[in-house]
Amino acid sequence: MKIDLQKYAQIPLKQISNRVWRTYSGGALIDNWKEDTPEVDNSFPEEWIMSTVTARGKNRPEDEGLSKVETTEGLIALKDIIESNKELFIGKKVAEKYGSTGVLIKMLDSQERLTIQVHPDKTYAKDILNSSFGKTESWYVLNTREIEGETSVVYMGFKKGVTREKWEELFLNQDIEGMLNSLHKIEVKPGDAFMIYGGVPHAIGSGCFLMEVQEPTDYTMRVEKITPAGLEISPELIHQGVGEQTMLDCFHYGDYTLEEAIDKWKIEPKTIDSADGHTLNTIFNTKHTNCFGLSELYLDGEHSIASNGSFYVIVVYFGTGTLHCNGKAYTYNQGDEIFISAAIENITFKSTKSSKLLLCYPPS
Repeated sequence: MKIDLQKYAQIPLKQISNRVWRTYSGGALIDNWKEDTPEVDNSFPEEWIMSTVTARGKNRPEDEGLSKVETTEGLIALKDIIESNKELFIGKKVAEKYGSTGVLIKMLDSQERLTIQVHPDKTYAKDILNSSFGKTESWYVLNTREIEGETSVVYMGFKKGVTREKWEELFLNQDIEGMLNSLHKIEVKPGDAFMIYGGVPHAIGSGCFLMEVQEPTDYTMRVEKITPAGLEISPELIHQGVGEQTMLDCFHYGDYTLEEAIDKWKIEPKTIDSADGHTLNTIFNTKHTNCFGLSELYLDGEHSIASNGSFYVIVVYFGTGTLHCNGKAYTYNQGDEIFISAAIENITFKSTKSSKLLLCYPPS
């Protein structure tokens, strides 16, 4: 019997937990956020949210990374729900321009430093990987922890004097310290936000719990052949099948002072609406990228949000309350991930416990 999936366009859709295997360890702060016990670090340090794309990697389940939604008919992939009527679920503009959600959201918690890497910009993705999406991404730091006495840091952008030739030499020699010393090292704290455009070299240090909103691909070029924990990385995960020289072409070789790097990539959230009971801040918007958007709603009361003709996703960082739409009330709790279709014209949020809701938007 064929299921009528379009009926789900009128209700908030909660996703079940969707942990994904990676080449680094972490995840204890995801367990903490989800209020799961025990809180452990392992090889599933990322939670993929409202994902319609699969994770890349050999010998992994073929549908790993795909989000599933709880329905009265059981678990159904969000991708299948959306594809039953793209215009209804994601909005006419997004459907016609992108043919998909155009965005991927991750919660990432690192117990160890991630490998030094880069993601393709749109031109490289199209010309080399035959993809209409690159992987420009953003980081919004939610929490940090000291690991073995190390404070939480991120690395991004080439320092002054780093050239393609110097970078290639460091890579061929697998001079990890040399490569790390070629990047700017920035200490981070909760509330810090960064844009990581395609082509910008970067690495996330240990002890960072952050939200990544990004273009919907899993293309990552890595320059370390062994992870900090000693795991050997397959050639496919290093250069995505394009070869080492073409992989090195993915990097943008602009060089910057630390002040220039921070000015270029660190973002200051701004309040756009505030009244008794709520504060709405914009974090990433069209000023920074047309690939996605992110806002945060602090709620101690109620606030209504009208549809702009496209879908969005609510990630409940903390708090409890209800969502009111189409004459019904739906509960939300810390750790919930909720897809709001383009067909839902208005939602009123009412908190029963002080809440922080992260609102993620598709490309413009």
